[in-house]
Amino acid sequence: MKIYLTGKLPSIAFELLDRSKLDYDYHKKDTPIPRKKLLKEVHNCDGLVCILTEKIDKEVIDSMDRCKIIANYAVGYDNIDVKYAKKKKIIVTNTPDVLTDSTADLAISLLLVTARSLIEGSEYLRAREFKTWKPELFLGMELKNKTLGIIGAGRIGTAVGMRAKAFGTKIIYHSNHRNNKLEKKTGAEKVSIQNLLSNSDIISVHLPLNKNTYHYIDDRKMKLMRRNPILINTSRGDLIDEKSLIKYLKKNKFRAVGLDVFKNEPHVNPELLKFKNVFILPHLGSATSEARNGMAELAVKNVINVLKGKPPLTPVV
Repeated sequence: MKIYLTGKLPSIAFELLDRSKLDYDYHKKDTPIPRKKLLKEVHNCDGLVCILTEKIDKEVIDSMDRCKIIANYAVGYDNIDVKYAKKKKIIVTNTPDVLTDSTADLAISLLLVTARSLIEGSEYLRAREFKTWKPELFLGMELKNKTLGIIGAGRIGTAVGMRAKAFGTKIIYHSNHRNNKLEKKTGAEKVSIQNLLSNSDIISVHLPLNKNTYHYIDDRKMKLMRRNPILINTSRGDLIDEKSLIKYLKKNKFRAVGLDVFKNEPHVNPELLKFKNVFILPHLGSATSEARNGMAELAVKNVINVLKGKPPLTPVV
């Protein structure tokens, strides 16, 4: 049986594969695997480990004559046609839990950077413009007594709320289900999306991307936001309608925007780069040694288990 990996993962992945005695190969370049090569390589593989840059759609799935499992090296799986894979009796797995803390840490980092204009201050100093201390130089916003609105209170949203509570923030959230843990630990209140948008000083988005959440933060929702909120997104770029975001940035609607993800990655809309209060990162949410190693281990273990007749550890429901 053969396993194919669409990218070079941390060494733990290959150590596990070597111990499994299963045959494997992988795309060795740092650039995303070309579509033509992907279609060729998956043709005879029994298990596929893919990263989020690969679109595993109907065409790719139909090219898999023997594949039993697609293991996504990510917690989100919007890059995979899960419904069609299941129709073809292919198991799909993801990597939940192992990247919760790293992504929550990054969301809080973006919150601090935007609330205190830290990048602007650093660039100001590096440009040798800092001549003297001034009482009103880069005045920021304290987090104590501010309201943080969490959209999507799953694992990561919950972890963000737990961290933010330490700053003395009030936590409100909007989610399909009541989050008893978040409420008990932080005093969070479940509210309507309209309530959250109109009452939050900070809005942090933690939704999965699907047909129901595409452009979830659209023109109408931005219009409902109070004046000068901070908007944070560490989930998926397509959750936010960037045209509307740019429109309201031009109207000085936002105090700041912190994005770890954006539409059409890795190609950033040049309009976004014109705003000094927009801070964009190259999708670093899970970029810690602990998280990326954990993701690699979990993805490969899912494949090994299935190919050896055992159940997957983290199947996508």
